[in-house]
Amino acid sequence: MKFTYLFLLPLLLIGCQQPKEKAESSQETPRRLITAGGTITEIVHELGFGNQIIATDITSTYPASMQELPSIGYRNQIKAEGILSLGANVVLAEADYLNPEVIEQLKSAQVEVQIFDKPMKVEETYQLIDDLSGYLEAPDKGKELKDRLQQDIQELESYKNANPNGAKIAFVMARGPETVFLAGEETFAEELFELAGLENTAQGFKDFVPLSPEALVSMNPEYLLLFESGLATLGGKDGVSNINGITETIAYQEGNIIAMDGHYISGFGPRVGEAALELAKAINED
Repeated sequence: MKFTYLFLLPLLLIGCQQPKEKAESSQETPRRLITAGGTITEIVHELGFGNQIIATDITSTYPASMQELPSIGYRNQIKAEGILSLGANVVLAEADYLNPEVIEQLKSAQVEVQIFDKPMKVEETYQLIDDLSGYLEAPDKGKELKDRLQQDIQELESYKNANPNGAKIAFVMARGPETVFLAGEETFAEELFELAGLENTAQGFKDFVPLSPEALVSMNPEYLLLFESGLATLGGKDGVSNINGITETIAYQEGNIIAMDGHYISGFGPRVGEAALELAKAINED
């Protein structure tokens, strides 16, 4: 019996050690994320993974803490060398944001690259939340974020029903008085206006086109929406008059110039319902 016991003892000790070794080998390398695209950055942070983001691009302005991280630049300015120097092992990027050669260089360096479509509609916002929460293995957090967005949309719909408006509005993207573009159909502006219960006066063309004085006068919007950063390049509201043709519009004559944070209104992230409601209130309470 003693011999049998002594023979079995080493086997028992080995058996006790195996689970520990398995647990140690199953530990994953901590994520060191770089996000390219403000909406992706915002959602990843809201899902509870902000502490894993080590760098972002210049469009990642929310939350403000993300602006304190190293920046990889903007679109075609982004280089693989800059990303690799930061020690990232995962890059989460918007589709068509990184150059194909940059993606190939990152993959060759064993950096995982995940590409996601940028939302342009609320339905696509829900999808991006699903995609990111699925990748990050946080479905419960994803559901919480979608539920919050749904509550915002319901609040927006209730407000619109109680305060119907339909005001005519146009979005102007300005980079100084000489570089001004107008948002047409199939843009974030058109979707945002529809959400807020407003009428987009810029019809008959898609995307953004250079703003002509004739077009502005013929549309004659009651309100103009700009990015806060765009308004700043004009010198504030006083500088809006430098845009050719704008002084002939109802919007200018009645002082109906609205400026909002660029990412807030164009990112179509989890705060898009809040942004549309804020815009609707800004017009109704004018």
